[in-house]
Amino acid sequence: MSDESNVPNEEAVAEETASLDLIVNVNSPSACERHVTVTVSRADIDRYFDDAFSELVPTASVPGFRVGRAPRKLVEGRFKKEVTDQVKGNLLMDCLEKIGEDKHFAAISEPEIDLEAVEVPETGPMTFEFDIEVRPEFDMPKWKGLSITRPTRDFTEEDVADQLENMLTRYAQLVPTKEAAKPGDYVTLDVKTKFEGKVVEEEDELVARIRPTLSFTDCDLEGFDKLMDGAKSGDKRSAQVTLSEDAPNEELAGKTLDVEFEVLEVKVLKLPELDEDFLQELGNFENEDALRDAIRQNLERQLEYRQQQNSREQITSLLVESADWELPPGLLKRQSARELERATMELRRSGFGEGEIRARENQLRQNTSATTATALKEHFILERIAEEENIDAVDGDYEQEIFLMAMQSGESPRRVRAQLEKRGLMDVLRNQIVERKVLELVQNEAKFKDEPYEPEKNEVEAIHMAAGGPGEIPEATEKEKVAEEADQ
Repeated sequence: MSDESNVPNEEAVAEETASLDLIVNVNSPSACERHVTVTVSRADIDRYFDDAFSELVPTASVPGFRVGRAPRKLVEGRFKKEVTDQVKGNLLMDCLEKIGEDKHFAAISEPEIDLEAVEVPETGPMTFEFDIEVRPEFDMPKWKGLSITRPTRDFTEEDVADQLENMLTRYAQLVPTKEAAKPGDYVTLDVKTKFEGKVVEEEDELVARIRPTLSFTDCDLEGFDKLMDGAKSGDKRSAQVTLSEDAPNEELAGKTLDVEFEVLEVKVLKLPELDEDFLQELGNFENEDALRDAIRQNLERQLEYRQQQNSREQITSLLVESADWELPPGLLKRQSARELERATMELRRSGFGEGEIRARENQLRQNTSATTATALKEHFILERIAEEENIDAVDGDYEQEIFLMAMQSGESPRRVRAQLEKRGLMDVLRNQIVERKVLELVQNEAKFKDEPYEPEKNEVEAIHMAAGGPGEIPEATEKEKVAEEADQ
C-alpha cells in the first residue's frame, strides 16, 4: 500500500505555484490613474522556467533522439526562446492576478502594458511597468437616513389617455396633406448646414415631427415648431445653431452654423383603430381595459425611474468636495459610449418610447464630457455601497431586465439577450441592475419629502444627423428610423 501522506494534493500545488514574491510600487498621477512598477524575484523566474522545461522535456522532439529522450540541457538550449516567451506570458498573467487579489487598487480598465518592452533577464529579478485606470479613493458620505425629495403621482385616466394617444402614434400612418404644416404634423425635409458659406453637412428626405426643439446629435435648434408653422411643399426656411463643445467635428465645436430646410412634403398622422386585431398585435390584450392597465403600469415604471434619478442626483451631491476628482480625458472618452448604452438601456426598461430615448441620446452626445464625468462619479459611489452591503446581480435580475427591454422594443427576450451579448453589453446591464438595487436600498433607509410629479411632455424631436458633420456615431437601424418617424 503506497504512502500518500507526503504527496501534495492538486489544490496545494496550485496554491504554491500561484504564490509569487513581488515588490509592487504604485504611483498616482491622478485620482483615477495608477502607474505600477512590479519586480519579480529571481527565485520565481527560475521556478517558472523549471516548471516549463519539466513539462516540455517528456514531449520534446530533438533530432538524433527519440521523442522525450533528449537530455534536459539540450532541450533547454534548443527551446530557450520559445520557453522564455511562455514564461514571460505566464509570469505577467499571474503577477496581474496576484496584484488584483492583493487589492492594491480597484481597477476599472485593463492594464496597459508594452509587452515588447518586457524582458526576462538571464540573471537577477524581472521588472515591468504598466498604467491602469482605477476607482478613486474617497470617504463615503452618510447615506443612511438621507432626507430625499421624492416625486409622486396618482395617475389619472387622463394621464393614461394621453399616454395611449402617444403610443398609438408609433403605429399610425403618415398621410400626405396639402394643408399648411402645424405643430404635431410631420415634414419631409432636405437639410443643409453651412459654415461661413461652405456646406458642412446635408441630409435628403429627412422626416421629422414638428415640435418646439429639433435635436441634432451635436446641437439643438429651439423654436423648430414656430419655424415650420404654416410651411408647405416647396417652402424654404433657415435658422442658426451653435454646436456643442463635444461635437464630433472638433474643428467646428462651439461654432455657429447656418441651417437651411427645404420642405418636400407635409404629412399628418392617421391613428389606428383599437379593434380586436390591433389589440392582439399590440400585445395580446383581451380588450381596451387590459391595454389601459398595461399603460398605467408603464407610467408607474417611468415614475420609478424619475424617483431613482432624483435619489441618484441627491446622493452624488453629498460628495461635492470629495468627488471633485480630475478624470482623465482618455477615460471620459472611452466611457462615454458605455454611459450612452447604460442610459439607453435604463430608459428602455423604464417604458420610455424611442423618440424620448433618441432625444436623451442626443443630449448625452452634446454634453459628452460633463455627463460622462457625472455618471462615472455616481457609479463609483454606488459601487462602493454595493460592495459594503454585498449587493450584486443574480440570474433572475438579468431575465427581468431583458424581459422589460424586450417588451418595450417589441422584440423577443432571446433576441435582446443575443444582441447584448454580441455587443459586449452584459457588464453594462450588470452595472444597471446593481445600481438600481443600491438606490432602492438608499430609498428604503431614507426619509422622504413628497412633491407632485408632472409627466414630461415630449417637446423634442431627435434626428440622427450631426449638423457639424459626422463623427463616431453609428448609423440608425431601419427600425429606429421608422420608430423616430412615428413615435409620440
